[in-house]
Amino acid sequence: MAKLSPLLILPPALFAAVAGMFLWGMGRDNPDVLPSAFVGQYAPRVAVTPMAELPDFSDATLRDGKVKIVNFWASWCAPCRAEHPNLARLAAEGLPIYGVNYKDKPEAALSFLAELGNPFAAVGADESGRMGIDWGLYGVPESFVIDGQGRVVLRFPGPITERVMDSDIRPALAKAAATP
Repeated sequence: MAKLSPLLILPPALFAAVAGMFLWGMGRDNPDVLPSAFVGQYAPRVAVTPMAELPDFSDATLRDGKVKIVNFWASWCAPCRAEHPNLARLAAEGLPIYGVNYKDKPEAALSFLAELGNPFAAVGADESGRMGIDWGLYGVPESFVIDGQGRVVLRFPGPITERVMDSDIRPALAKAAATP
């Protein structure tokens, strides 16, 4: 029987080790989930400026004892336009949604709401993007489910679709409602 050279065994063994590490790494976390340091923590500071005559909100609003959503949006954001009917549906069900208009022109934001309707209990502008930075925003739209004490239960990046409402938002709302 012929003896195999270590040089013939080494490349396949190295390949198998690298492939195994790659597969292990792929299975560890869901790549679609962006981490948030705020889940389970109190929501960061609210720093919005009023938009025309629309009601605005503050830190105290987030700690009013009611479950709510804080939604970052902009008029120039196509996915924000796509998620808008679902926000309107949640608001019609009685869920307070607080809108943060992110890095937008006030007149464009007001036109957006006039055209599509205003699902927000209150809305404020984050013209500089400072609040977005404080909240760890990746982009718009991005939504946060907040419990009645002001703690973040869920951070969801991207548009709220019907599927997302059923798989992520509604379970987070139920969890937030059950939080003492």
